[in-house]
This record gives sequence, structure tokens and C-alpha cells, in this order.
Amino acid sequence: MSDLFSPPGVDRNAPLAEQLRPRTPDEVIGQQHLLGPGKPLRLAFASGQPHSMILWGPPGVGKTTLARMMASQFDCEFIALSAVFSGIKEVREAVAQAEVWRSQGKRTILFVDEIHRFNKAQQDGFLPFVESGLFTFIGATTENPSFEVNSALLSRASVYVLKSLDAAEMGQLFDRARERALADLDFDATARERLVGLADGDARRLLNLLEQVRTAARAAGTATVDGDFIEQAMAQSLRRFDKGGDAFYDQISALHKSVRGSSPDAALYWLCRMLDGGADPRYLARRIVRMAWEDIGLADPRAMQIANDAAATYERLGSPEGELALGQAVIYLAVAAKSNAGYNAYNAARAFVAKAGSQPVPVHLRNAPTKLMKELGYGKAYRYAHDEPEAYAAGETYLPDGMPEPGWYRPTPRGLEGKIAEKLAHLRELDRKAGK
Repeated sequence: MSDLFSPPGVDRNAPLAEQLRPRTPDEVIGQQHLLGPGKPLRLAFASGQPHSMILWGPPGVGKTTLARMMASQFDCEFIALSAVFSGIKEVREAVAQAEVWRSQGKRTILFVDEIHRFNKAQQDGFLPFVESGLFTFIGATTENPSFEVNSALLSRASVYVLKSLDAAEMGQLFDRARERALADLDFDATARERLVGLADGDARRLLNLLEQVRTAARAAGTATVDGDFIEQAMAQSLRRFDKGGDAFYDQISALHKSVRGSSPDAALYWLCRMLDGGADPRYLARRIVRMAWEDIGLADPRAMQIANDAAATYERLGSPEGELALGQAVIYLAVAAKSNAGYNAYNAARAFVAKAGSQPVPVHLRNAPTKLMKELGYGKAYRYAHDEPEAYAAGETYLPDGMPEPGWYRPTPRGLEGKIAEKLAHLRELDRKAGK
């Protein structure tokens, strides 16, 4: 049943994604490169004549919504199939239904979600009916249609590339959801930012997250949603290794910090304490490998190899012989040059991506093995580094368009990283001379 805050005909009890599904092109958030004034799909809607197409884009960007909207705007009957759950039986039923509607003077749009899941024979099965005009075919795919859609079907359909929603567009969707369905909840700025970040450009995911938050808020008896509440509501149950309880985690912490602190005797002491107490050597082996990557990194790449070899040796020999390999691994890690530069760089990059969301790959970095991709400009102006002086394309950028160099990786002067730092400084100088 609808209310004053819902569009006419919208069931207030329907999922939020259905309640907020756009009914006209003007209601669509995002995809303005296709729906803006003078753009391809805007012109298609204005023409009143549907045509076969492939909608290519990531999840939650409106592929199904656009297909349904076309059926409504063009006054067509609508058949939706999922390539995951449908087979030849469902396709035949769809064809039969379209023939009935044609005999009644009605047009049909056949929408196939995840068209890439159909094999070549199944895709070829649509061709005669597309060519005869029995129905207008609309396929949706998250995969590159150059690889996943048959060339025969691809040649009979226009390909439209949909994009993930950016932060501003996700904010618009958030505000629309609040206005129409969540007016009883008060979200602070941190909660809004966190939810938009978690959704990462996926409109459907954002609406599903909002539904989860609404359910959690009602269960908690609160109308105020802040960042801490989002963290609690979205938290996932994690399995925990409980052998030894708190003492176990205190000891693994002491082992790790002894290695980090370059104390081989202390590292051996805590390793033997844990082995003597019944800790699983395989768990310890995994932690030793982690120490090598986290606290030594590229200052001494041999540390990672020795840690992995020790873990493999234990798997081959078992206890007690294999434990000697673990002991010698922690000695090596303890005396090795230390660097957490790679660890810090990874964490900084991951935090940035979680907050900033997905940004498109620059066109010059995209691969272009097919005619369609070349027509879209993929790979144009790419500079092949091996053909450049010192095998380095000075002044080139490999980050998303408009993103400044973040400087996450800052090598230390210790061990091999000292040489890495010198190499990077030299490359930056080449960039400077190239006018970057």
C-alpha cells in the first residue's frame, strides 16, 4: 500500500530498491553520459522506437531498471529472464508468449540478465527472433561483451557502457531514500559517509545496507544512526582461534614483537613456549610468514622465502623435526633488516580505496584486443615502457584520471630498500625533467 511519501503504485512494504526504482529517465541517478540531453539513451527514449542493446556495467548501476523503463516508456510487454536460472525451456516459453502478444498487436521487450552466462548455442537461439522483430532484445552483463557475447548477437545490438555511481550520485540516492522511506531515522554525516563508502558505487547495495540499518535501529529502539552504530550493525561474525585463551594471544604478540624488535633469543623463547604449550605449529608458521611481510618486507625479500620454506618444511616433516625450521626462521627474521614501508603503503592504499570508492581505469591503460574496445578508445596513446629510454616512460601516469600521486610507499634506507629508494628517486627526477 502506498502513502504520501511513496510514488503512486509503490508498495511501502516492498524492498527499498523496488520502492525507489526510477520510472522515468529524469528520475535516474547517474549514467548521464547515456541519459543526459542529446545522449544516446535519451535520444532512444525520445524516439519511441526500441532497439536491441547490450547494457554492460558493474552490479547495481541500473541495467535492469533501464530495461524495465524502456518497456514502460515504449508501451511494450516485458519478459525478464536470468541466464543463471533459465534454460532452453524458459526461452521457448518467452518466444511463445511474444508470439501471442504480437498477434494481439503488442510489442515485446525480452530482457536477459547476465547474458554472458548463456553459452554460444543459447545466445545464437535469440538471433532469428531478433531479426524477425518478434521482440526487442536487451541483454545485461557485468562482463566484457567483446569476450562473453557472440559476435553475431553483438553485431545486432548497440552496446552501452554503464558506470558505477560516484560519491555525489550515491549521496543523492541516500538522500532520496531518507526522504521517501527513512524519514524516521536521523543519520549523522559520518554514518552517511560510511554507508556510501561501503556501497562503493553500487546503488542496490546502498539501499540494501540502508534496509539493514533500519532493521537494526528498530531492534535497538533508536532513531539516531551514527558512525559507531553503522560499524556495529554491519559487523560480521569472525571465527576466533581460542586455544589457550587470552594467554595464547599475549604470547603470539610477544613472539611477533620480539621478531620486530630484532631479539632472536626472545623470539626463540616465545616460539618454544607456545610449542610447549600445545599451540598448532601450522598456525605459528602462518604467523611467521605474516611477520616477514609486515615487518621486514622489501628490506630483505629473502625473509619471505625463508618463512615460506619453513612452513613447507613443517608440512613435510611434521613434529618435532619440522619445528626446527620454524625456529631458524624466527632467528633469521629477528636479525634481518626491518621495514614496514610496504605494510604501511598497503594499508594506506586500502584505506583510500575504501573511502574513495572505485574509479575507472584510464582509457590509455585499458587493453584493446577487440574492435569494439578499440572503437571505444581503449589503449590509445599508451606508451610501451620497454621502448622508452631506461625502459621507463618518464612523465606517464598510471593512476585514475585526476588522482594525484599519493606517495604511499616510502622505502627505508635499510637493507635492499635503500637501493629501491635510490631507484625511485632517479625515476622521479626523470619525471621532473619530462615536465610531469
